[in-house]
Amino acid sequence: MKKLVLSLFTLSVIFQSCSNDDDGGSANNNVTAPETYVFTRNGNSTVSFSGQTTRIQMAEEIVSALKDPLSTEPQIDAMFAHEQGGDNFLEAGLNASDKNVRSKVAASTDYFSANSTDATAIKADFDTWIEEQVNIVFPAWNLNASSGVAGALLQSSGTVRYLNGKGLEYNQAFAKGLIGGLMLDQILNNYLSDAVLDAGTNKEDNDNEVLESGKNYTTMEHKWDEAYGYLFGNEDNPETPELGADQFLNEYLDRVAQDPDFKNLDVEIYEAFKLGRAAITEGVYTLRDDQVDIIREKLSLVPAVRAVYYLQAAKPILESDRAAAFHALSEAYGFIYSLQFTRNNATGGAYFSKKEVDLMLEELMVGDGFWDLNEEKLDILSQNISAKFDFTVEAAADASN
Repeated sequence: MKKLVLSLFTLSVIFQSCSNDDDGGSANNNVTAPETYVFTRNGNSTVSFSGQTTRIQMAEEIVSALKDPLSTEPQIDAMFAHEQGGDNFLEAGLNASDKNVRSKVAASTDYFSANSTDATAIKADFDTWIEEQVNIVFPAWNLNASSGVAGALLQSSGTVRYLNGKGLEYNQAFAKGLIGGLMLDQILNNYLSDAVLDAGTNKEDNDNEVLESGKNYTTMEHKWDEAYGYLFGNEDNPETPELGADQFLNEYLDRVAQDPDFKNLDVEIYEAFKLGRAAITEGVYTLRDDQVDIIREKLSLVPAVRAVYYLQAAKPILESDRAAAFHALSEAYGFIYSLQFTRNNATGGAYFSKKEVDLMLEELMVGDGFWDLNEEKLDILSQNISAKFDFTVEAAADASN
């Protein structure tokens, strides 16, 4: 069935039309969000997030390499920690870039600038997933996986999954872990942080339209746009996003928003990004901060809802279709990992600490890992996650997506 694509712009217009009947639309404090994410100064765009687009595209190629048994560990490591001019990617523009993914994993100002211990440990997790995929899973590519033995496992659908001895797909842990470790952490805890938006003379410069050297934007405007870029930066037209543009946060915001229990989550986030950016343009910082709270609350739902969704999806097929169940559990593993990068407005910290996340992952991996799991354990983990958020296990699990 062909997917019906409605851009967030289209849905936003519908959303605004409905809202206009109730509260006067998005106007607030005399600040009105534009219809699309378009901001100009003297007729030229002030929006720029090319570095974020570059990292999303690098991450796409790294995940592809993790699924190619001909890839070597040095090759994937070099992609992850790319140095400018290195011939690491298929896309020449990525090779020419001075950006890389690894340096921005667990690198936010709020969570990790004063916590190098956790930052180092988290980067090491991603390094380990690369190392073990190459040195444990790739050599077993043509072997049959079983409890304690890495190899391949055939789904009833015909798809083959490649697992370590505990049933984990490292490429899924890596990809879903990046949703938190890169995208969410940079958006919620770095670029939307007071410490970044209001650093130095940013407010004064923004009020007086002091632009960055050679650029058409103020530093505060640019920081906000960089946050936007980690969500919408790989879209064909980021001004009017359609979602599904990458396999990271963009795709899974789309998946969650397709669930009737979380309808309009994508539109609410898009509206908050637009209104917050307009508030910066007008120097209305209380309104900007209100939008930060909305974005933090709504985006934090994505890994939580998807973690519960996949834990529950695995339950009925734990014995009948282990390959499909382990694939779902590998996705859940990565989304649980991402929970340590969420942001709870009530506490100022993550909904789950690193220690709490590590304990949940240990529960999944204890003994022979996924081979030992039962429905009761998956329900307990699901309840633990949903209890921290304002949704039920049933709401996350009954999605039609």
